[in-house]
Amino acid sequence: MSWLLLGTFAALSILGVPLAVALGLAAMFVLQVEGIPLSVVSQAMYTSVNSFLLIAIPLFILAGHVMERGGLSERIFEAANVVVGRWRGGLGHVNIAASFIFGGISGSAIADVASLGPLEIRAMTERGYPRDYAAGLTMTTATLASIVPPSILMIIAASAAGQSVGGALAGGVGPAIILAMGFVLINYVIARRNGYGVMEPPRGFSQSARTIGVALPALGAPIIILGGMFSGIVTPTEAAGLAAFYTFLVGFVFYGGFKLREVPGILISAGRTTGTVLLIMMSASVATYVFTIDRLPQKVSEAILSVSADPTIILLLMGVIFLIVGMFMEIIAAGLILIPVLFPVAVSVGIDPLHFIVFLVTGLSLGLATPPVGVCLFATAQISGLPIEKLVRVSLPFYACSMVIYLSIAVFPEIVLLPIRILMH
Repeated sequence: MSWLLLGTFAALSILGVPLAVALGLAAMFVLQVEGIPLSVVSQAMYTSVNSFLLIAIPLFILAGHVMERGGLSERIFEAANVVVGRWRGGLGHVNIAASFIFGGISGSAIADVASLGPLEIRAMTERGYPRDYAAGLTMTTATLASIVPPSILMIIAASAAGQSVGGALAGGVGPAIILAMGFVLINYVIARRNGYGVMEPPRGFSQSARTIGVALPALGAPIIILGGMFSGIVTPTEAAGLAAFYTFLVGFVFYGGFKLREVPGILISAGRTTGTVLLIMMSASVATYVFTIDRLPQKVSEAILSVSADPTIILLLMGVIFLIVGMFMEIIAAGLILIPVLFPVAVSVGIDPLHFIVFLVTGLSLGLATPPVGVCLFATAQISGLPIEKLVRVSLPFYACSMVIYLSIAVFPEIVLLPIRILMH
């Protein structure tokens, strides 16, 4: 049953059927073949989204859209430029820092590319960086937004696995920081070796203070949202509501980035994105039902345990699966398919559940910037006007850096677990 479902899903995807629809149709086809009543489809779909925690998803998506239209992203970029822009490779460092901060509000990599991407590429190109390098760096650093809290993918993965959303979000802090530091190092080496970027003199104190002061309302968003969530003052769902309200307040009142007449358009745009995400979740729930009655998790568990019973080796094997699947499949659908199959295996061999979730999300997130279906790759190609092949070639050092750090997360669980203990207790 499981192989028939996956084969049908692959065939429909190749034919160009949207992933959410392809997954749902494949699951329904298998149920029909097996003579199982299709009434289970509506039951599984309803149950999959009947969760208070999932209210966070549309609210964080809305916050990302408001940031894009409200001028918050530009202020974040300018403030980061004041702090690290004068170093060798400075605007590249600004690119990384801005993606990290933006991700701490929107939780979406594609929102990062759409909002900050044109600004970052234009600014870097004007200051002596090759356009392909600027675009490649923008693309790879955008993946941080899917790892740094409040990652939308992390919320979905934790909910699907029945684990603490707050704990999973806290676990993403360590990998996100280390990845950002790795990107900074690679950018510095490349910029120094090739003489990229114009070395600008430091700005005067008054000018720097003025720029940072203007950006403070935007910079306050991740501090208020994440601080409230990890301190226990608000839940992740309440933090999402706070994010939407705060970004609207700052974008409309402080920066005047949009007019009231534009609000319906922003809501509709956020609603479309939310609908896509939730439809994928509902379709995946039907596929999960098929996997369960076909005993696919048990079969996969037996196959993996026949190779080794060492938790680290098993996690590394799973990491290869996550990377490959992330390269070929939309990551939300991939996560919702992989979790019911591999999560029980991970828990059975003693892998910490939150370590598994963060490791999975990190691996799938890296696929956002890789061929053949990385959404950040295609989005960056569109906004930069560069061919995909050129973006991939210039991004190879950052891919290599990501792989090394990703393997380190498997070998050293404390990268994930230490931030959880610090932030959640």
